[in-house]
Amino acid sequence: MAASTGAVRRPGRGGPVGRFVGGLGRSRELTLVALMIVMSALVSIGAPQFLSFENLSQVTAMAAIIAIAAVGEAMVVMTKNIDLSVESVIGLVAFLVGLILSGGNVPVPIAWLIGIGAGLLLGMVNGAVITIFRIPAIVVTLGTLSIFRGLVFILAGGKQINLVDLPPGYADLATDAVLGIPVFVIVAAVIVAIAALMLWKTHFGRQVYAVGSNVEAAAVLGIRSRLVTFAVFSLAGLLGGIAGVMWGIYFGTIYATSASGLSLQVVAAVVVGGVTIAGGAGTVVGAALGALFLALINNALLVLQLPQEPLQAIYGAVILVAVSADALLSRRQQRIATAEARR
Repeated sequence: MAASTGAVRRPGRGGPVGRFVGGLGRSRELTLVALMIVMSALVSIGAPQFLSFENLSQVTAMAAIIAIAAVGEAMVVMTKNIDLSVESVIGLVAFLVGLILSGGNVPVPIAWLIGIGAGLLLGMVNGAVITIFRIPAIVVTLGTLSIFRGLVFILAGGKQINLVDLPPGYADLATDAVLGIPVFVIVAAVIVAIAALMLWKTHFGRQVYAVGSNVEAAAVLGIRSRLVTFAVFSLAGLLGGIAGVMWGIYFGTIYATSASGLSLQVVAAVVVGGVTIAGGAGTVVGAALGALFLALINNALLVLQLPQEPLQAIYGAVILVAVSADALLSRRQQRIATAEARR
């Protein structure tokens, strides 16, 4: 009799609904998927074309570009750093590749490789300055944000790359699909999968999380934190280069100001995807889902014919809400851990 009255079960906590809600609370990825499903259902009531194949193909193609950049940014943030120069890397690579192809003498794949290599070099510059001179990443990348953008203006010389200057059918790659799936989405999915496996299964991936969690403890374990930091900034530059190539394909017309303001969107995607600014936690899958979530918000405003001006404010608000939620969750977990330690 005593045994039967000793365990009192709280209603709803152990049922299917309770377990589902609890799972959403513990997984940022599941939360984002649930939010996107609900938002899509609500928006489609007022704008049925929102869920059309054509619209979703366009949205996911643009989201794929942001997702690729967000994967690189996520790895940087996991080490408790930040890269604000990503928009200038994308803009510089996009213009450089367009400029090379407009000459008509270089094969398209070679131009892409040059652009991706340029992105890698820019990322290495960021990583080298940060690790060699031990300057905070936010300061270095704020400086290179302007330096790299200045290089774009020098390359442009007041001109722009028009679609007619590029090889015939070049921009069609943005709408090409394999088995109904946009090529851009396939490229992004492959990159996210490779990065996720690298962080999850490799020694380097564990080092990234260790450096972000506690750099002093990582040093005790023999992890060369500066080398890891250099590596993640280099990878961020590489992925920024890929995103830059895709940006040029997607838009066709490329300006010296292309991708301006994109850093805010990339950082917002990373943070809303569950990669904590404090470092040492999060996934690249979450960052990619964050990019898709923000792209859907952007498109929802468009199809509902609502003003686009609040977008920057929305991205900023998303960052504040996500960071605040992470801080509250972290404090709650610390209180629980402290309470259990006292028992």
